[in-house]
Amino acid sequence: MITDKTTYKYYLQRDLAAYGLQKLSLYDYFRIDSLRFLRRLRRIEYIYNCKRNNPFATFYLFGLELINHRAGVRLGYTIPKNVFGAGLCLVHHGTIVVSPKARVGENCRLHPSTSIGDYNGAPIIGNNVYIAPGAKIFGDICIGNNVAIGANAVVNKSFGDNVTLGGIPAAVIADRSSFDIDVFPETILNSVK
Repeated sequence: MITDKTTYKYYLQRDLAAYGLQKLSLYDYFRIDSLRFLRRLRRIEYIYNCKRNNPFATFYLFGLELINHRAGVRLGYTIPKNVFGAGLCLVHHGTIVVSPKARVGENCRLHPSTSIGDYNGAPIIGNNVYIAPGAKIFGDICIGNNVAIGANAVVNKSFGDNVTLGGIPAAVIADRSSFDIDVFPETILNSVK
């Protein structure tokens, strides 16, 4: 969670690395809609967590949330604040629905048509998780670190670290981590290992 200016800058840098970028150019900022949405979301989290007692910041926060909500509708995102850790990558636009009660660790790569829902509790997802298109994750469950969740998988029970999940309902289909199947860009791989 973003608690001060230092962690805010850390989150921005890790999110850039998740997109395979070292620095944000003006060209990339306007070319990648999901990155623009994500940077605005991080700004909202920073103001909400650190400066919400300031009346001007509250007004600014309202404006940012309105802009980001409109962008989210256009892109198909329903992503609340303070759910994802640093290093989030929204691969491209499409329907992504996330419960505000869910918690996701660092370096999550999230594809469209996915849902992280709240059904008798919300999921807690570890670090370095790859979620393929169409995956549905719901319930009071825990997903470990370095997990790859396959396309159209329905995950409704807890799983440990370093596995690949697939199927309906999800089961372990391989003892390979998300790093073994090479789903993260080099900038993430270099910083994590």
